[in-house]
Amino acid sequence: MPAVLVPAAPRTTEPDSARRDRLVARRSGLSAGVHSWELVTSVDGPGTRMTLFLAGCPLRCQYCHNPDTWRRRDGSDTALEDVVARLRRYRPIFRATGGGLTISGGEPLQQAAFVTRLARSAAELGITVALDTSGNLGRAASDELLDDLSLVLLDVKSGIPETYRAVTGRELQPTIDFGDRLAERGVAAWIRFVLVPGLTDEPANVDAVARIARRWPNVERVEVLPFHQMGASKWERLGIPYPLAGRGTPDAAMVERVRARFSAQGLPVL
Repeated sequence: MPAVLVPAAPRTTEPDSARRDRLVARRSGLSAGVHSWELVTSVDGPGTRMTLFLAGCPLRCQYCHNPDTWRRRDGSDTALEDVVARLRRYRPIFRATGGGLTISGGEPLQQAAFVTRLARSAAELGITVALDTSGNLGRAASDELLDDLSLVLLDVKSGIPETYRAVTGRELQPTIDFGDRLAERGVAAWIRFVLVPGLTDEPANVDAVARIARRWPNVERVEVLPFHQMGASKWERLGIPYPLAGRGTPDAAMVERVRARFSAQGLPVL
């Protein structure tokens, strides 16, 4: 797969001292490049969730519906204390619905220091934390961070290394290694698999994902997510060639066939 090139963002003049302060805050985890946030119900974990989308991702997935989260520098500098204050405000909602915080991206572990501090702050407030990640940067997650997580939404984008590389531009093994760590520490995981006709739907690829998921006893469910074209306009707006332009979405029969293959291997499927 050819490399995906992202147009450079216009640069603004920033005093050296301000830039130094900003970089120090980011490196220490006291601030982060935040793309956006939203309050959703039963999408990124149980109950009503505040989902925080951090900027920056090393993967270049062909079906990415948020290519505007790829570059960390495009996120808005946001102080940790501001995010914690927002969490504190929503705490009654989380308690009433069994919800909590989901940290997503982009790839949140590209800003692991901030994620670690935020997860600890949320845990101290009695708010459960879910991490939505590809696992590609799993080595950046400390054991302390994993201990503060109640759930990991782990995207296993393909089970065959060559297919994974074609989909993402990266290697599969780091995801497997991260999943092994989650299993060893008993961190609950929901596996997410995006079903793309002609890209990830081959039975051998689906079976390979199932075999990977089966090695982890902490997997609570597998989610089969049908590919859609809702992110295509963002690629166009950013001036990035969209590799799946015109690609059809999987029909109900295909989705059910894939769900059945996971079920046949003893996995709980949503």
